[in-house]
Amino acid sequence: MRRQTRIIFLLLLFTFCGSSFAQIIYDPTTGQDVRKNNINNPISTAVPFLSLSPDARSGGMADAGVSTSADLNSQHYNAAKYAFMKDQFGLSLTYSPWLINLVPDMSLAYLSGAYKFKDERNVIGFSLLYFSMGSITFVRDGQDVGTTYKPNEFAIDVSYSRKLIDVLSISVTGRFIYSNLTLGQYVDGMDTKPGLAGAADIGLYYCQDFDLGRKYKGGTLTAGLSITNIGNKVSYTQDLAEEAEKNFLPATLRLGVGFNWHIDDYNSIGFYAEAYKLLVPTPPLRSGDTIISGKDNHVNVMQGIFQSFGDAPGGFKEEMREIQWSLAAEYWWREMVAVRMGYFHESKYKGDRQYFTLGVGLRYKMIGLDFSYLIPTSTIAGANPLKNTLRVGVSFNFNRADQAARRARRVQADN
Repeated sequence: MRRQTRIIFLLLLFTFCGSSFAQIIYDPTTGQDVRKNNINNPISTAVPFLSLSPDARSGGMADAGVSTSADLNSQHYNAAKYAFMKDQFGLSLTYSPWLINLVPDMSLAYLSGAYKFKDERNVIGFSLLYFSMGSITFVRDGQDVGTTYKPNEFAIDVSYSRKLIDVLSISVTGRFIYSNLTLGQYVDGMDTKPGLAGAADIGLYYCQDFDLGRKYKGGTLTAGLSITNIGNKVSYTQDLAEEAEKNFLPATLRLGVGFNWHIDDYNSIGFYAEAYKLLVPTPPLRSGDTIISGKDNHVNVMQGIFQSFGDAPGGFKEEMREIQWSLAAEYWWREMVAVRMGYFHESKYKGDRQYFTLGVGLRYKMIGLDFSYLIPTSTIAGANPLKNTLRVGVSFNFNRADQAARRARRVQADN
C-alpha cells in the first residue's frame, strides 16, 4: 500500500479550516445537551482552495470583495461588479507563496481579465485559479520508492455580467474544477482519480453616487450579494458508489455593503463590511452510526444548501458561529497610491482564522501593482500556518478613449 509522506487532506484542512486537529467533544453515554457547551465542529469541503482570496487587493482588505469597487479580480467574489468597471478591458495576475512557514514550495496563482462591450452595459470575464502543492514523494511499506509528483488543482471560469439599470447589475459564472491530489496512486486499498466538478455563481451589485453637499465632494454607496461554487460533489476514488463518501464543494453565500467617501479631487476613503457563510451541511454529533444532535449531512447538493441554515448540532448559537465576517478600509490619493487594511474573523470553534491584513496599491497610467500581508491574531497565532502570507499582483488596464487619443496624436504628429 502506498501513502504520501505529506498527508495532503489533513494539510488542506489545516490550511483552510484553521483548526485541523479539532475534534467533536460530546458524551455519547449521557447524551449531554450540546447547546449548552462549546464544541469544535468545523465544516470541511473538497477543493477548499476555491475559498481562498487569490488577489492582493482583497488580500489587503481582509478578503473583502463582494461589495468593494469593481476591479479586474471581481470574478472570484462577485462578477456583477464588472459592469461598473471604468476601463474597457484588462488583465491581472497575482502570485502568493502558500503556507511558507510549513512547506517551502506550495503556491497560489490567479489570472483574471474582463472585456466591456461598446454599449457599456455588458461585460464578459474569465479567470484561472491554480494551486500547486509542491513536490510530494510516495512510499510503499515505509520505504521511499523514489517517485516524486507535484499534485495540483485549478479552476477555470467564464462570466457574463450586465447592468439592469444604472445602479444595479447581475452576473452568472460557469466554472470547471480539476483536483489531482493523488495522481492515480493506490491509497488505503482504493484506486484514486482526479476530482472533477462543474459549478456556477450568481451575483448582484448595487452602486449609487450621492451628493454630500457643498462641504464635501460626494460619495458612493455599494452593496453586493453572491452565491458561489454551486456544483456537484467531488469523488477521488474509482469505485465510489455511495453518495455519503463524496465531498461538497465550498458553496458560499457572500453579502456586503460599503461607502466610498470622495473627500476632494485628490483623496477618497472607502469602508466595507462583509459576511460569509458556507452553504454546506454541518457535521452532526454521532455515537457510532447514531446521530445524537444535528442532521444527517449525507444529502444531495440542493438539500445541503437549504439544510445549512438550520442543521448545526449546537442550535442557533452554533449557526451564528458559522458566519465569518470582515471589516476593511481603503484610502486612495490621486487614484495613484492606495493604502489598505482590514480584519477577518472566524469563530475559534469553526476554524479559528482571525487576522489583520495590510496592503498597498500603486497605479501609473495602464499599469497597477498591489501587495498585501497577513498578520494572524487567533489563539494559534504562534504556529498559525497563514503567518507571513504575502500576495503580489500586477494588472494592465486598457481604455478605448485613451487608445483613440493616442492614435489621434500619432496621426497629428505624422501630418
